Amino acid sequence: MSKLEDEAALAAEKQKIIREGELYRIKLVHSKALVGQALQPDALMHGAIDHAVGLAQARLGGLLHGGASGGFSLSSLKSLRSLAPYALTVGSFIARRKLIKPALALATVAGIGVAWLLRRKTSTQYEQP
Repeated sequence: MSKLEDEAALAAEKQKIIREGELYRIKLVHSKALVGQALQPDALMHGAIDHAVGLAQARLGGLLHGGASGGFSLSSLKSLRSLAPYALTVGSFIARRKLIKPALALATVAGIGVAWLLRRKTSTQYEQP
């Protein structure tokens, strides 16, 4: 019976190895499909945009929350130098595309929104005991 048990164990091990090989081949095909999908132009553009938005959020967040008080400070004003290349790039893009009027309108609306938020924030601070 020992010989039969050895053959059964060997057959079970062989089946296990075959199943592992099938699983490996399935994972390989799945990985190739994922890489093929990730290399599509729209997926590459989406990833690049996500990366750029994350970078901009990190830069602006560091600029706006640079001081100990959570607002602008001397150290955050020094970091404006690091934002200057981005500002020049955006400015030249706006000038080349002749988008000056829409950009000014957007800046005006954003300024009004920020002024409203700041005024609302200061009025709620005075109301609290």
